[in-house]
Amino acid sequence: MQIRELDLKELESAYSVVVQLRNELSYQEFEDLIYDMRHMEYKMIGIFEKAELISYAGVAVQTNLYHKRHLYVFDLVTDIKYRGQGYGVMMLEYLSDYGKMGMCENIVLSSGFVREDAHRFYEKDGFVKKSFVFVKAL
Repeated sequence: MQIRELDLKELESAYSVVVQLRNELSYQEFEDLIYDMRHMEYKMIGIFEKAELISYAGVAVQTNLYHKRHLYVFDLVTDIKYRGQGYGVMMLEYLSDYGKMGMCENIVLSSGFVREDAHRFYEKDGFVKKSFVFVKAL
């Protein structure tokens, strides 16, 4: 097993896992958005078994007035074939260390209302619900 940052040559592998969470996203949209997010130092982190991507996290160190310096997790998904085997916990442990190395005060993420299993998973790992996210289409 290996945990490491993915490079842009591995976008197809990343997409094959990410689309399991973001099923409305075409490959072209995914690629375009990854390139757009590079300005914010967006990093793609993966857990690999041999050459197969098992778990994916898209993260960036950010700073704002309410979370201070923090690691924001945009996406965290484990391939459906490997869920329930501890890979998500491993990824969160890695991200915790990654955030500490980046001098972050905490890890922040948002999750949709209907993802109750994900909410239990995060709460079991010590995450606390702190706010609501509001979105308005333009």
